[in-house]
Amino acid sequence: MRLILIRHGDPDYEHDTLTSKGRREAALLAERTKTWKVDDVYTSPLGRARATAEPSLRNWGKEAVVLDWAQEFFYLVPDGKGGKRIAWDYFPSEWTKSDENFIENKWIEREEMAPLREDYRRVTRALDGLIASYGYERDGRMYRVKEHCDKTIVIFCHFGVSMIFLSHLLNLPAEALLHGLILPPTSVTILNTEERVGDEAYFRAERIGDTCHLLVGGEPVSESGYFTTIFQEV
Repeated sequence: MRLILIRHGDPDYEHDTLTSKGRREAALLAERTKTWKVDDVYTSPLGRARATAEPSLRNWGKEAVVLDWAQEFFYLVPDGKGGKRIAWDYFPSEWTKSDENFIENKWIEREEMAPLREDYRRVTRALDGLIASYGYERDGRMYRVKEHCDKTIVIFCHFGVSMIFLSHLLNLPAEALLHGLILPPTSVTILNTEERVGDEAYFRAERIGDTCHLLVGGEPVSESGYFTTIFQEV
């Protein structure tokens, strides 16, 4: 089974759609992916994800199934100063001092993560349900192959929820991923199931945050969600 996560293009958050740059990015993405053999396509219900998917869907001659639980994972948590912030907007001196943030599922048990705990579990259960529909059932930290699947599944979604997906699939703490990785707009993240022994399967990332279509197409990679300078080279 191949699972491809694609972040939406450069966002116009106010109107929940794409900027003109985001539309150029989506067009370059569609050009890159037009020969892909894609079986099923899913999208977040939010406008920026659906607008990103549209050019690719036209090329593939497909329609996307909307997954309500694939919308952005945007929940406010205490900032320690009487206010609130999103869960991946801590400074290094704040989030790195907690050992729990570097331990698989311990990060979600921290007191300040309580506002998003139920939704984290809801989203990861829904992801496992989708994967189970293709023949792979969660068993502890891995999956059991009930029926082998060679399909390629694409989900157009968002940075935050993609990190939640990766946290669950790779058994890594989400706080470390949210602060340690960036998925630029229209970036492509590809995971495949390795099935080497019997009915055992484990997802392994082949590419994370790949934006070669932008650089080849002469479109700068957006820094949306990133707080330093993007390396603008192929």
